[in-house]
Amino acid sequence: MYILAMDTSTHTLGVAVMKNERIIGEIVTDLKKNHSIRLMPAIAALMKETNIVPEQLDKIVVAKGPGSYTGVRIGLTTAKTMAWALNIPIVGVSSLEALAYQGRFYNSFICPFFDARRRMVFTGLYQWDGQQMKRIVHEQNVLMEDWLEFLGRKKKQILFLSPHIDAYRTIIKDHLGDHSLIPEDVYQMAKPSHLALAGKMKQADHTYTLTPNYLRLAEAEANWLKLQKEKQND
Repeated sequence: MYILAMDTSTHTLGVAVMKNERIIGEIVTDLKKNHSIRLMPAIAALMKETNIVPEQLDKIVVAKGPGSYTGVRIGLTTAKTMAWALNIPIVGVSSLEALAYQGRFYNSFICPFFDARRRMVFTGLYQWDGQQMKRIVHEQNVLMEDWLEFLGRKKKQILFLSPHIDAYRTIIKDHLGDHSLIPEDVYQMAKPSHLALAGKMKQADHTYTLTPNYLRLAEAEANWLKLQKEKQND
């Protein structure tokens, strides 16, 4: 079985090819460049390097958010178009779950998060159980201080993983102290190989109805809804 995995939900652009149980190729860049013009060339280059053609693909796995609104849309649009054209299954995987896979050998709680600005984060709580990553607390867009107060009440050690870890390192330690574990690596990013592993055993989504998981409305949409509500109240 050949699986193509792609993630454009953050600044990181990642593409991986899995053959059966083995990752045979991976491209990862962390650049503030337009994913829309770089994703397909990255896919083409990786498939050429791994000596496979699109018709050999059996499944596509894509990061469905949360993350960058534009980035998530680019990845999903590309993945859904390829899945439709090749008539193969597609699986959408949470970008947070893919990041949590970096802690798949850790035996306590895992907290992946992305900065959502204004001290807000996209986050959830996971734990590795046998051969599965299980979500313990649903993913949400929350004020980091409120989230840490909630986690502190669990009285368990928690592994934090994030590409934005430095911005929150102090507040995490202030709230959780020895109950927090932050890797020495300055930067942790979701890898497409982890995305492929996460999506390998998941049930396929419907190509037409698979949608992004933004966790919150885009600012423009939120403002529009607020305006409509104000008009109704006039």
